[in-house]
Amino acid sequence: MQHEHAKVFNKIPLSVLDLAPIRQGSNARESFKESVELAQHVEKLGFNRYWLAEHHNMPGIASSATSVLISHIAGNTKHMRVGAGGIMLPNHATLVVAEQFGTLESLFPGRIDLGLGRAPGTDQATAFALRRTLNSGPEEFPMQVNELQDYFSDEPKTHVKAIPGQGLNVPIWLLGSSDFSARLAAHKGLPFSFASHFAPAYTIPALKLYRANFEPSDALAKPYAMVGVNVIAADTNEEAEYLASSQYMQFLNLRRGKPRQLQPPIESMDSVWSPMEKAAVYESLDPRTTIVGDKDTVRERLIAFQEETQADEMIIGSQIFHLKDRLRSYEIVAELFD
Repeated sequence: MQHEHAKVFNKIPLSVLDLAPIRQGSNARESFKESVELAQHVEKLGFNRYWLAEHHNMPGIASSATSVLISHIAGNTKHMRVGAGGIMLPNHATLVVAEQFGTLESLFPGRIDLGLGRAPGTDQATAFALRRTLNSGPEEFPMQVNELQDYFSDEPKTHVKAIPGQGLNVPIWLLGSSDFSARLAAHKGLPFSFASHFAPAYTIPALKLYRANFEPSDALAKPYAMVGVNVIAADTNEEAEYLASSQYMQFLNLRRGKPRQLQPPIESMDSVWSPMEKAAVYESLDPRTTIVGDKDTVRERLIAFQEETQADEMIIGSQIFHLKDRLRSYEIVAELFD
């Protein structure tokens, strides 16, 4: 039976979500070098796409100028799709996003994805610094998606044109961690990516909502759902648990309101967090969607999660301190598909 499950699982594309982590004692320049090395590594391993996420005012995340970094990664890889997972649309003028991704699609035709989120990807003060006004909020997101689609159309309704951008096929994805974007993606007939790697409790309801309400469109004939999974794989369960402490500390520092650079792993988290903090971190990093262990453990839990979600694709993040360990983690995942 497990062999049959593995055969089904083997057909699912796997992708990579990178936050361009800045390790303690390092800097953004080194982070970008490591992202290039990781992208080249996973491309050889057969991963489908490589997405970068927009965050701001985070000492441990270097992917703030997301479209610039996408260009850097795409320019240093050969065929893998590269994109945003995602652009936080309320932070930007839709024309600028269309021009940026029209430029990327012109430079790397057929390789660019545009994932859109409606959260600010930061705190309120930084959101204000980005926008100079907070009058535009998440509730305007559907209108902004419409504007962006219009800029990419062959005959935009507005006299303002996105050049480059107009008439280009840049696949738009909607990203979500609740039911809002699930409903919108279904209504607009767009592919949907759910942030189950940090909002596990809402995953199944959002996916059911998306599939039940999906309306076919020119972009997509039937629902296509990708789910986010954290995977920290190593050659032994003990080593994987040790490496996972870096991600646990990252979430702990966020909950404490004190984000830091990615911390080196430690032997025991119990010396760092309180029981209440541990419970809060595990609420976000649920073992179903934050998979820590050796190859057998990772295989078992990935298969179980795919069966539960019926996901069409999985996008995997691995917040691991040392690059060599991060490369090895993705190797182990890829070995499950040989």
